[in-house]
Amino acid sequence: MAVKPDTIIEANNAAFSYSGEGETVSPAVSGINLQVRPGEYLALVGPNGSGKTTLLKLFNALLIPSGGEVMVKGISTAEEARLPEVRRTCGMIFQNPDNQLVATTVEEDIAFGLENLALPPDVIRKRVLDTAHILGLERLLKQPPHLLSGGEKQRVAIAGVLAMEPECILMDEPTAMLDPAARRDVLKTVHELNRARGIAVVHVTHFPEEAARADRVAVLDKGKLVADGESEDILTNLPFLHRLGLQGTTAVELADLLRRDGCSLPPKIFQDRELVDSLCLLAQNS
Repeated sequence: MAVKPDTIIEANNAAFSYSGEGETVSPAVSGINLQVRPGEYLALVGPNGSGKTTLLKLFNALLIPSGGEVMVKGISTAEEARLPEVRRTCGMIFQNPDNQLVATTVEEDIAFGLENLALPPDVIRKRVLDTAHILGLERLLKQPPHLLSGGEKQRVAIAGVLAMEPECILMDEPTAMLDPAARRDVLKTVHELNRARGIAVVHVTHFPEEAARADRVAVLDKGKLVADGESEDILTNLPFLHRLGLQGTTAVELADLLRRDGCSLPPKIFQDRELVDSLCLLAQNS
C-alpha cells in the first residue's frame, strides 16, 4: 500500500496480542487507524494498560502487528530486511534512560548507533559534536553516563537518537522518573527539536500539562483508539476524560470547579494564563 506523501507513520487497522501460555489473550491494541504527519507533535494518553506503549513499539517495529499493518515512510514494519530503515526514521526514547545507555562515556554512547551504521569516523565525530552542542552536552562528553543526573541521562539518550537523524522521535513517558526541573529541561529540548528541526514527536504521557503542549492528542482505552483531535478539544472535554479515569490540565479542572461554584467563566479555558486573565476580568467587573 502506498503511503500518503504527507505521512511518516500510518497504522491501518493495526492490532497486537501478547502471546499467552495456552490462554486466550485479549489484544493489547486492535483496530488502530492513526497517522503521524511530518513535523507534528502527537501526544498519546490513556489509562494504564490501554495500549500506549504497545502502539509506540509497533511504530518502531520493536513489535510487529499481529493484524493490520504499520507503515513507516511507505515501508511495512513487517519487512524484516528493512527494519534498519524504519528505526532510523523513528527513533525511540524509553522511560528509563538507563535502559538506553550502553557505553562507558557520553561521547561513545552518542556514537553507538552511528557506529552500527558503519559510517566513516569523521562523519561520526561531526555528528556526535553537533548533537552534543544542540543538547548542551559538550562538557559531559568524557563523563561516564552512570554518574549523570536523571535529566542529563535522558538528554544523552535523546542525543543518541538525534545523531541518527530521525524524522520522528517516539517517547515513552520520558519524564516519568525525573524531578520537576529535569522534566522542564527535557521537554524544552524536545519541543525545540520539534519546532526548529521539524522532527515529528509521538509522546506517551500521563501528565495532562505535557499533552496540552502537543498539536494533537490521541486517546487509547482498552486497546482501542477512542479519540483523536486537537489538544484543546480533547483536554477540555472533562466528562469524556473523567469517564476514562483521566484528568484535564490544572487550569481546566480548576475552571470547572469554579463554574460549579457559580463563577461565570468562558466555556473553554485551557491554559493557566487564560484562567488567570478570566479571573482578573471577573474581579475588575465585580
